[in-house]
Amino acid sequence: MEPCRNIIIRNMVCDRCKAAVRRVLDAQGLAVKRIDLGEVELLHEARTEAIEALRGALMMEGFELVDDRDAVTIARIKAAIVKLVHHDGELKGRVKLGEHIATALNKEYSSLTTLFTQGEGITIEQFFLLQRLEHVKELIKYGELTLSEIADRAGFSSAAHLSTQFKKLTGMTPSAFKGMGSGRTPLDQVGIEETLNVRNA
Repeated sequence: MEPCRNIIIRNMVCDRCKAAVRRVLDAQGLAVKRIDLGEVELLHEARTEAIEALRGALMMEGFELVDDRDAVTIARIKAAIVKLVHHDGELKGRVKLGEHIATALNKEYSSLTTLFTQGEGITIEQFFLLQRLEHVKELIKYGELTLSEIADRAGFSSAAHLSTQFKKLTGMTPSAFKGMGSGRTPLDQVGIEETLNVRNA
């Protein structure tokens, strides 16, 4: 592996993940210029030995260093969607997903969506929907908003539209989900267990 300054890390899905990765980097003596979901920019280039040591340390914390160029691109797409859905505020249907992803990665969307589908077995749009439904599950569990308010916040056209999509992909209504235990999927696992459901939706 060549000396590098930009590192792509799989399974970073929240601010706690960023803090955990920063602790690992500090422990490895690697100075950070910028840290974001799924991506770290080091202040200085790190040599192969340092990167391999970092790989092992990250694995101990449940993260994975991504080397393959296509895998790096897919990881960056996922990180951009997780950030958009879970950390960038209310969607309310304002976001054009294709434009957002193309801008975030500075690449043509058509090539990105082909690569993503080949690598993940679902489309970028389907992964985006799955992440939105995880956000809906989170809001339902909080119990602070009506279903209409949740639909609005998560970018669905109506509570009815949300309910239809929710039942299609989870097999239950939002009210039935609210009455059960956890039912949440870890964000780094979204798109794995649900792939069959979303293909048939």
